[in-house]
Amino acid sequence: MSSNAEEQREAPVINARFISHGTLTSKDLDASRRFYESFFGFEVVRTSPISLMLRLGGDHVYVVVKKTDAQPMPRINHNGVDVPTDADVDEAHRRCVEQAQKWGLTNISEPKAFHGTYSFHLADADGNDWEILSNPAGGYKWIFEKGDLTGRGHMDKEFRHGRPDAPVKEQEKEKS
Repeated sequence: MSSNAEEQREAPVINARFISHGTLTSKDLDASRRFYESFFGFEVVRTSPISLMLRLGGDHVYVVVKKTDAQPMPRINHNGVDVPTDADVDEAHRRCVEQAQKWGLTNISEPKAFHGTYSFHLADADGNDWEILSNPAGGYKWIFEKGDLTGRGHMDKEFRHGRPDAPVKEQEKEKS
């Protein structure tokens, strides 16, 4: 955050210290558990007859709640799963397409550079939307280190996390 924004920031209403969880829905908790463990490699615990908790790589968790009449999640409300490189995104995409029928995956988009990362989306059998993206260690920590952005910011097609000042085409050359 820029120092100017820090100076203008008021004390928060709530003394929060950590975003601890989000919520997903499931039509079948046993099938969802198999998917989260075997597909994503998430750590999963059953917390009640109608819920699970899952996590990966940290203490932030998702609560999965059984809801047989849940509506599909709009893509804008997606969940992000980070992989180390663009090549890992491409490999994940290949494997998602290959195993779509096995896991009930739908709406698998093509990988592309978008909002500072390289990614694609898919919907799981419960209609939850997922984005698989290349992101440095620490997730979107890099964007907070940049502070407030002007113009199109991270929506600029040439903005990338590796060297945000370099056009995507130049960054692609650097990788080879």
